[in-house]
Amino acid sequence: MVRIMEPPAPDITLEAIVRREVQLYAGTSDTDMLYSLLDDANKTYAVVIVPGNAEDRPAWVIVMAQIVEDKVVIIEDITDKPLVEALMVNGGVPREKIILAYKGEQIPVQNP
Repeated sequence: MVRIMEPPAPDITLEAIVRREVQLYAGTSDTDMLYSLLDDANKTYAVVIVPGNAEDRPAWVIVMAQIVEDKVVIIEDITDKPLVEALMVNGGVPREKIILAYKGEQIPVQNP
């Protein structure tokens, strides 16, 4: 998931960067399906895993992030390639703009 690429163009939005990086976690494995759930209206992006074996269900979230004002709040990340690294390396998002809510970092209050 973490790959080296050119820095993002200045006209690419934070939403587009997060959407792209989260979506890269979707795909298949030998037994499971990983589906992206992309909600642009609420600026929330996730990937869920659906085990191929019915006995291993239910499905669960493996990575989830939301844009809150000018910050990326990573709500869940149980991957072996952390989204925070992908956002910084591939998306050029500074660490101070990323909140690791799943690790207990403070989530900003969203203005209505």
